[in-house]
Amino acid sequence: MEFIEISGSVLLRLATDDDPITDGPSAEELAKCGVNEESVIRINRQGDIELRRADGWDLIGGLLGDFEHRVRRETGMDWV
Repeated sequence: MEFIEISGSVLLRLATDDDPITDGPSAEELAKCGVNEESVIRINRQGDIELRRADGWDLIGGLLGDFEHRVRRETGMDWV
């Protein structure tokens, strides 16, 4: 499976943008799941958002819409 890995600060910034890149959880919802600026996040091509915990990855939400192109454009990263 291919992912784009980003920091929590990038995900929170994208979630609070005036023009969000995608439909998905709000910054408040992400914070309730434990996302903070230092979090390690990965998003797969299906739009699943996973948070790195001490013992593995935890699925915390998903993205909808044309997120693939928009996530790549905003992060400068490609799916690997």
